[in-house]
Amino acid sequence: MYGGHTGLIRSAGTAAVCAALLLTGCSGGDGGASEGAPAIGRQPGEKDPYWVNPQGSAARQVAAYEQDGDREKARLIRKIAERPAGEWIGPDDPEGEVRRVTGAATRADRYALLVLYNIPHRDCGQFSRGGAADADAYRAWVDGVAKSIGDRRATVILEPDALLHLVDGCTPQEHHEERYDLLRSAVERLKRQPATRVYIDAGNAAWQSPDALHEPLRRAGIERADGFSLNVSNFLTTAVSTEFGKKLSDKVGGKPFVIDTSRNGNGPYEGGDPAENWCNPPGRALGEPPTTRTGDAKVDAYLWIKRPGESDGDCKGGPKAGDWWPEYALGLARATG
Repeated sequence: MYGGHTGLIRSAGTAAVCAALLLTGCSGGDGGASEGAPAIGRQPGEKDPYWVNPQGSAARQVAAYEQDGDREKARLIRKIAERPAGEWIGPDDPEGEVRRVTGAATRADRYALLVLYNIPHRDCGQFSRGGAADADAYRAWVDGVAKSIGDRRATVILEPDALLHLVDGCTPQEHHEERYDLLRSAVERLKRQPATRVYIDAGNAAWQSPDALHEPLRRAGIERADGFSLNVSNFLTTAVSTEFGKKLSDKVGGKPFVIDTSRNGNGPYEGGDPAENWCNPPGRALGEPPTTRTGDAKVDAYLWIKRPGESDGDCKGGPKAGDWWPEYALGLARATG
């Protein structure tokens, strides 16, 4: 999994443009593009009610390519820039970051899509290791996020991988009870906000079976949550994820779910080392555009939770986890019909 780094915009001859754009930041603003940046479109709200960040990494890359006169690359990256993607909330200023994102979304009459990824002992010390220093720090962090959401409309994806790393044994046993308590209390705290929806991450269809997940989801507070999320930062097809999600839903009281379709257009990569075929795999494509019109009562939305074009980690020539990687973003866009 990856953290929410902004990364750099890399394009020949655009150092001054990039420096100016980076000063605007990747979140917040008033919902409009910054001066010198391209106009970024979006889908009709009734089809996709989520906010498109006009100053995100993809939007700024479009600006850099257009400044260079590279219209073809700009056209390709627009496939990413004009779709809403998750805003991964960092540890340093969660209140300010959430206020900026939810405020911009509200002014645009859209929902904010937030990803909380700060659980202690995160990612078992792998590419995206880190997280809050301890349980008290995490509770305070979640409380700050919730207060900053206020009564604005937001959908929260709660802690990608955190539950699955309990089930697969990656997280040491001595941290299990605390993590269940933190997830459960996070759901309860976030649901005190009147317009906030919460989905507990449940991994993906290739990781664990529904039989292995329903009791952990119960312990993590699925009863109070709005549902669960699947396929975050992964590549399994929407059909496979839907079938898996329905089986899991049946075991957790019929709860609905959302699917990350950001990079699953060509399905999973089956070459190379199986242990690393999740990390920056070649030949992948963007999946279904984000929408709440899925045609399936159990699937609340297709979402781009992972921001397409951001690295999974420093593998296969990629930058560190979460950094913007324009070459990979172009590959995703080119492979998409």
